[in-house]
Amino acid sequence: MSELVLKIENVTKTYMLGKREVQPLNNLNLSVKKGEFIAIMGPSGSGKTTLLNIIGAIDKPTKGKVLLDDVDIGSLEESQLYKIRRDKIGFVFQNFNLLAYLNARENVELAMELAGKYQGKRSEHAKQLLAMVGLAGREEHRPNKLSAGEQQRVAIARALANDPAIILADEPTGNLDSQNKQGIIKLLANLNMTQGTTIIMVTHDGQAAAHTERMLLLKDGRIIKEKEGLHMAKKISAPTATNISQEKLS
Repeated sequence: MSELVLKIENVTKTYMLGKREVQPLNNLNLSVKKGEFIAIMGPSGSGKTTLLNIIGAIDKPTKGKVLLDDVDIGSLEESQLYKIRRDKIGFVFQNFNLLAYLNARENVELAMELAGKYQGKRSEHAKQLLAMVGLAGREEHRPNKLSAGEQQRVAIARALANDPAIILADEPTGNLDSQNKQGIIKLLANLNMTQGTTIIMVTHDGQAAAHTERMLLLKDGRIIKEKEGLHMAKKISAPTATNISQEKLS
């Protein structure tokens, strides 16, 4: 298997908006190595959301290839794409998307249940993940009893539940105050550094983006600029990160 977790080759996306053809992605290329932490930035209409939807197997490219763990997901049927989204990708949303009638532990467990993983050990696994994101002792609280920052931590634990190949974070700090923003970015950076979690984050927040290891600027559907982030300097001097093992969390 390649050291690349994601390879996007000459991807173009077009669709019709009324009688007008729109092209949010234009011959875009991107390679992401296992264990990278990347920020994607750009003005409204630059293609960020479309790119994230295509990486997340929510949408398909009009042209080009999207290889996730060496599988061309653009050629798969919807039933296969559902399994990719369930098993290979962890999603973190701006609005958290937690189920209000479930507590923190149950929200994390549900992801495992849908994937048929960790049978008999889901509660234990969920508690360990919640402790990892700083929520030990808050497992039985429902979302309305948690702060916005805590809700986002639950969402991150849920995204990690099935040991995904990649985490896609769509404006994960967008609904947070400055203190919680810093906490969430530090948490993501720490997961990347200590657990080897591969993360692609779309953000408008330049300060948040600066704490990744690679920042990509999109414009008119293409990557026009790439810059090294602060996280890279820290990562070079850190011990080699290792992925969350089944042994450790099972």
